[in-house]
Amino acid sequence: MTMQTLIALFMEQIKETTWVQWLAVALGVAEVLLARKNNIWLYPLGILGTLISIYLLLDVHLYAESILSVYYVVMSVYGWVYWIKKKDEPPVEVSWSTKKEWIVSITISVVGWVFFYVLLKNLPAKYFTPSNVPIWDALISSTAWAGMWLLARRKIENWVFLNVSNLFAIPILFYKHLPLFAILTLFLFVVAIFGYFDWKKEAELAKSLKPKAESV
Repeated sequence: MTMQTLIALFMEQIKETTWVQWLAVALGVAEVLLARKNNIWLYPLGILGTLISIYLLLDVHLYAESILSVYYVVMSVYGWVYWIKKKDEPPVEVSWSTKKEWIVSITISVVGWVFFYVLLKNLPAKYFTPSNVPIWDALISSTAWAGMWLLARRKIENWVFLNVSNLFAIPILFYKHLPLFAILTLFLFVVAIFGYFDWKKEAELAKSLKPKAESV
């Protein structure tokens, strides 16, 4: 595929994108930027954007992808509730994952990979959209699931799992003739890199201030 063809596909995608699709994309970008800043508003905007995405996916009969988006809504609600602590409790801090959380995250990724591969490979097209790249579709989804779980718990490694998903999603989106969303995912990939270092810095700062607070 030549550069000229890529540009033509990109322009065609822009022309075919409705305002509803642009709104969903804009909310998705806002969610990631707010996540990088560790701002709780990432959840209400993310939920709204995902609900719009579910409507768009159902409209084109992408039922399996719609189910995945429902999971994102559930995890976003969970994360929103988890972040909002009682007034007499300290806020949930950004931190590194524990050994147990690593095991859970890897389990989500591996089990989810196998589950979605079998689902995309074997279920009838009458109910689910068939995929000609089920292995990669499954990997993108399962690592995103793990990343969302860690994001909800404010764990730094969420950016690692989300970017594994983004990394494989970029070429798949180009392959599917969706260059606009591939470029968007590339943008999200870069933002996630900065998000990782921002959260890492915040965790280190909080750790360095703890002895001072205790000594006062």
